[in-house]
Amino acid sequence: MGTEIVIALYKAKPGREADLEKLIAQHVPVLKDLELITSRPRLTMKSANDTYMEIIEWVDVEAAEKAHEHPAVAKIWEGMAAVSEFCKLNDLTEAMKSFTHFKVVPHLSETIS
Repeated sequence: MGTEIVIALYKAKPGREADLEKLIAQHVPVLKDLELITSRPRLTMKSANDTYMEIIEWVDVEAAEKAHEHPAVAKIWEGMAAVSEFCKLNDLTEAMKSFTHFKVVPHLSETIS
């Protein structure tokens, strides 16, 4: 498997949730097509304040850098920046708890078969 698990957090700007969900839906397929992330199923969750949390695994330590250089990934990330704010874990009230609960966003997550 890969080397790093990444938790990406996106808070949709007012009225832009549907736009953000479309971009999140495109994100992992593009990264997988470019062989930048592992086949580990994507998990997308939502916090109490409606911040999306996307969990992925890079294939190696260079993968994130390669993603930053690829035009297809840049297009998605630029779109995300236009319709959302990138957040930090400590922006979530759940980060203050030992055992944190989030809602799974089923249509933006993958299951293990």
